[in-house]
Order: sequence, then structure tokens, then C-alpha cells
Amino acid sequence: MSRRRLLPALLIAGLLAPFAAPPARADSPTMHWAAARDIGSLDPDSFGDTFTLAFLNHVYEALVRYNDQLKVEPALATSWEIVSPTVWRFHLREGVKFQDGASFGAEDVVASLKRATDDSSPLKGNLSAFKDARVVDEHTVDVELVGPYPLLLNDLTNIFMFNKKWLVANKTEMPTDVGKGIEGYATGHANGTGPFKVESRQPDTRTVLVVNPGWWDKPKHNIGRIEFTPVTSDATRLAALISGQADFTNAVPLQTVAKLEGVAGVKLLAATELRNVFFTMNMGDKLVAPGAPATNPLRDIRVRQALYQAIDAEGIKRSLMRGYSRPTGALVAPAIPGYTAEMAPRLPLDIAGAKKLLAEAGFPDGFTLSLVCASDGLVNEEQICEAVSAMWAKIGVKAVLTVGPRAVITQKRVTGAFDITTLGWANEPAIDAYSLLLQVLHSKTRAAGVFNWGSWGNADIDALTDKSAVELDTPKRLAMEAEALMIAKKQIIFLPLHDQPMIWAIRDTVASVVQLSDNKVRLWLARMK
Repeated sequence: MSRRRLLPALLIAGLLAPFAAPPARADSPTMHWAAARDIGSLDPDSFGDTFTLAFLNHVYEALVRYNDQLKVEPALATSWEIVSPTVWRFHLREGVKFQDGASFGAEDVVASLKRATDDSSPLKGNLSAFKDARVVDEHTVDVELVGPYPLLLNDLTNIFMFNKKWLVANKTEMPTDVGKGIEGYATGHANGTGPFKVESRQPDTRTVLVVNPGWWDKPKHNIGRIEFTPVTSDATRLAALISGQADFTNAVPLQTVAKLEGVAGVKLLAATELRNVFFTMNMGDKLVAPGAPATNPLRDIRVRQALYQAIDAEGIKRSLMRGYSRPTGALVAPAIPGYTAEMAPRLPLDIAGAKKLLAEAGFPDGFTLSLVCASDGLVNEEQICEAVSAMWAKIGVKAVLTVGPRAVITQKRVTGAFDITTLGWANEPAIDAYSLLLQVLHSKTRAAGVFNWGSWGNADIDALTDKSAVELDTPKRLAMEAEALMIAKKQIIFLPLHDQPMIWAIRDTVASVVQLSDNKVRLWLARMK
């Protein structure tokens, strides 16, 4: 065989080398998971990233969890009751062990809740109603809230339990912070109670999980080992799937769907997820882009409307999303409590009208702004940003586009080093519009506005959000949330785009994978053949 014919095979072998693994036992198969990016950390308190938290849910667990119908059910807590309007009592599951053999108890819950809600915690917005936690006895904890709060159980699904002694022994009682580059022992080490344990981790290369034989729950899976490999190259990731080196990927590029539909042994799983994609804007005194106007044009609703009406969401759906996205004028998906049908209509695409609005606002020749986007974040995020930049150029707005890895872009977003940036929000963990209202729309306070990166805010939205947080009458609460979201829509605080599609793929080595609309991978519910 000639060298010319050997070279492609050698190159492919090199690309797929990270997937090489020891042979699995027939009764304890290995799941090879090819992902589009790595997790941010092994510390679940390090950043409110849905993908990272979903992965770590294989290792760590919460007091309660969502089942395969997205309904809250007991996990490390077996039951609970409301002792007073501001105090919930949780009864803990007995006999649970951490993966280092230590017993789980009330002290661990108190330490974990206080760690996640510390002022320095990037996750504090996920449990904003928390005030204090107290040990009642070894298997009972009281959680005190700042006021009556109807969504505590939903919030607790994403607050994972640590072993207090492990935290203290490893000097990692304080949360780390991916966005600020703050690391600690928990960044690269883990000790949970979940169905799998971390065997090894090489950031950006591979993380290996092995089954936890001491897990308290009855396994529905039959997986003995999970080989998680981040592969940023779409071609390489799909080559691994097609060749059988990977069994599963939760990141199928839309442009490859037609090709994969014809591949023997590959099955596609497609759905629309809860995640809504929109653009957020810098509402501070000045833009950050060089050459930008002296005053911030984005603070003028006419400018925001012009940018909105220059975006061809249907064109993006056709050309970039291959028909799988759902363009919308809403900031939450239809399945999210708080959504109403009147939120859905978009402002019409109107280039002439957008130019007129800019002229009325004092910018007849447009202006320059910075657009910051991740290369490995939302579905086709980079291509969307390139397309929108071209659309805005038609009305005279020059978007200086910066694209980079999520880790780099996150720091720009957190520090406000942007004029416009993308954001995708699935309303985790609450699966309720309150999540978006509190963490993104609300003015920044100690526990609110954690993702308010651009100094936006509205007193009426803040007041409605705060009132909804303590309203125990569900219809009244949802009406408040809907009213707040309509204010945001009418004021064009954000530029809505679409509800994001999700495409997964499995090999014929996989018997079943549970795909829910929150787009979280739950391999403890999967089975291999």
C-alpha cells in the first residue's frame, strides 16, 4: 500500500487516539461520551453552568432531584415539611456514604448550603432565598429562608452536597470561581455520594468516571465506566461516533444531521430544549469598543429596537439552524411557568425602519460596538454572531466581533468587557421564569442579578420579581412573573432570538438514553447493550 493511501488512516487514528480505552467487561460496559467542550471544574459551586452541573450530577447529589418527567423527587432528603413560613425541615436519608467512605449527615448539609450561598460563590443566585441552616439532629436539618418562598425544592436540585470533613481537611471550604480564575482543591478533586466516582481527570483531554458500588439508590443503568472526552472539532467528534470509537455525543452540529441520518449504526435524538437564546447589552454610561460614541447609544430604546428589527431570525433559522430553532420574541420557552402566548410575537424585520430609528436617536451614520461570543457555547453561536454582525452592518452599526473559547469569553462577560454578548438561559434549576427574572433581569444585589453583566435593571421588574418570590399562590405568582417579562419585552432590555434545538446521537452499542428538554445528560438512566 502506498504512503498516499496510508496517510489518511494514520491521521484519523491520531485524531481518535483520545478515545482509546482498555476493553470493558461484558457485564460492566464502558460508555464513551464525546462532548463539544470540557466541564469548567470538578467543583459544582464554581460557576452556574448547566453543562458542568449536569456532568457533576453523576458524582455529586442534592437533597432533591428531577426525575425523568422533570418532577421533583427525594434524593439525599427523604421528606420535608414547612415548620414556619420561613423554615423548612428536611429529613435526611440514612446509610448514605460519600465515595471516600464517610457517612452523610446534617453537618454536611449545613456546610454545603453555606458554601454555595457564600458571598464569594458564583452559585449563590441559585439559592437566593437562603438565610441559614441549622442541625436539628444527625439526620435532620432546618433551612431558614429570608421569607416565604415557593420554589425552594426546585432551587435545591442544583445545590450539591459535600462532606464537611473533606472540605476542611483539604482547605476548600470556600467555593472556587471559574469566571475569576480562582481554583482550589475541589477544582480537580471530587468526593460525592452519586452513582459514579471520578477515577481521573485531565482538563481539556479526558475525565474518567467509574461506577460507585456503594451508591444508595438502585441503579437503572448498567454502565461500569464513563470515558468523557471533550472534542472541540466537530469533524473529529463525528468521526469518533461514525467509527464506533464514541458511543454517545450530546453535541451534533446541525449542518451534519443530514449526513448522520444515513450512517448505519447511528441514531439521532432531536428536540427543542428549554434554553432561550438572546443578546444582552451593556447599559452602562459608555460602550467599551474603541471608537464608540461618547455616550452609550444602547440606553436609547430606539437604538435597541433598531438592532432588534435588523435581525432576521427566520433567516438564521433557515440557513444556520437548519430549520430546528424556534424564533421567538419571548425570553423564556413556552414550557417554562411564567410564559404567556403574548410574549411570542417578534418585532418585524425592517431594515428601513431600523435606519430611521437610528437617525431619530441621533445616529444617522450608525456607530461602533463590540460583540463578544463564544466559539464553544450555544448551538452555532459563532456563526450566529457573524450573521448578526452582517445584519447590523446594513443599518450602519459596525460590530467588532470577538470570538473565543468559553473560558476566555466568560471572564469578559463577568467583568463587563463587552457591549453586546450572547446568553442562553434554560431557567435552571427552578424550571420557572423566576430563575431568569432573579439571576439575569434583576438589578445586581448580593444574591440577585448574578448574571446581570451589563448594568441593566428596571425598578418595576425588580419589585415584581421580589413579590413573586414570596407569593405562595401559584396563579398570582405566575401573573407577576408574566407582567415582569412583558415589561422587559416592551422595553427591549434584551434582543430575543430563538429557543435552541438539541441534537444528540447514539451508536447501536447504546440501548437507551433519556433525553429531557432541560438538555442535561443523565447517564445513570442510560443502558448499554
